[in-house]
Amino acid sequence: MYFFGHSLPGLAGIMDIDAGRDYFFGDDVTMDDIIWMGPQPSIKELGAQVGVHRSFPLKQLDKMVREAIAQGRKVHFIPPYRFDHMIRLEELTGIRATATKDYASIELIQAIVSLRSVKEACEIEELDKAAYVGYLMHTTAMKMCKPGVKEQLIAGTLDGIAAQYGSMVSFPTILSQHGETLHNHGHEDFLEKGKLMLTDAGAELPSNYCSDNTRTVPVGGKFTTRQKDIYNIVLAAHDKALELTRPGITYKYVHLEVCKVLAQGLKDLGLMKGNVDEAVAAGAHALFLPHGLGHMMGLDVHDMENLGQVYVGFDEEVRPSSQFGLGSLRMGRRLQEGFVITDEPGCYFIPALIDKWKAEHTHESFLNFDAIEKFKDFGGIRLEDDILITKDGSRFLGKHHIPITVEEVEDFMKDN
Repeated sequence: MYFFGHSLPGLAGIMDIDAGRDYFFGDDVTMDDIIWMGPQPSIKELGAQVGVHRSFPLKQLDKMVREAIAQGRKVHFIPPYRFDHMIRLEELTGIRATATKDYASIELIQAIVSLRSVKEACEIEELDKAAYVGYLMHTTAMKMCKPGVKEQLIAGTLDGIAAQYGSMVSFPTILSQHGETLHNHGHEDFLEKGKLMLTDAGAELPSNYCSDNTRTVPVGGKFTTRQKDIYNIVLAAHDKALELTRPGITYKYVHLEVCKVLAQGLKDLGLMKGNVDEAVAAGAHALFLPHGLGHMMGLDVHDMENLGQVYVGFDEEVRPSSQFGLGSLRMGRRLQEGFVITDEPGCYFIPALIDKWKAEHTHESFLNFDAIEKFKDFGGIRLEDDILITKDGSRFLGKHHIPITVEEVEDFMKDN
């Protein structure tokens, strides 16, 4: 899709770097295909659409690759993640299907990450379009968030909004009153007044560019005092990320500063204690935020992660951590103009994790477990937007911002 402009099944492309030539491979449709699908462009026509004028049947792919191998030339490919691609690579290269990932080209992976990390103006335009569909999805969820409504009805409606715009959801919609489960795809409950509904959803355009937003709103339209207290801490963390994010700064630094905002807010409520900087350095805050601040986004909602997260979100300067919580950070490297990343802090009260840490006395010098116990029925809050790194700072994607402050959310839900 990125290099040859088509995402139809059964296609392949070769870039001969030495010769400066591109090749496009695929088989023309048969009459049986036409009966079911209608007339389709030929492989030569598909190639010409994207400026590639050396188009051949798929059988020529085998011949070209084998000739290159026989000549001792290096054949680069990226890690396959579908079994049929592994088998096909075995047919082409002779490398056993189970070992193809081990022979993936680090040079090609790094080149692709370098190219795709920085978004061109045309890509940003698509991402802004995807953000608009995401805006419609999330504001619709807010309108439907009323006691007695089944979660599945709202989740299905969001999927339908994406389809109305020729899109699909960029990942299976997360919509639940149990926001403490980070990826909760269950939609079987009916909404209850006094609970929070977490919606993590986005759209993927026909061009494959995505949006990814999360909002957490009160069922019935009004936050309780306790909900408002936690919500405003997460909102402050969310806003801190946008304030700090700019070219030249590492996203690991932004993540840790956001964690300090979370820890300070929880300390002010009596849920944490001690020195905030020391608590974050030790990882005590990860009881409430066991995931990273964000990830790359583009042609996939978790862009390029199939290439290996260590190459996408990290580099020789910034390496992944093994610490609980920080070890789940997907994006830590130094930011550049044109990067698109997510900003998604949260605060979750996970009963099983609370019980485990309390029984094991984990970070008890920073955690007030007696106070935390009273929040085991709270659920979780996450607030997420997509950030474009600009020349001097950053901005949220999309021209329509989904309501996010307590006042904006309550006013929108009251009026709709």
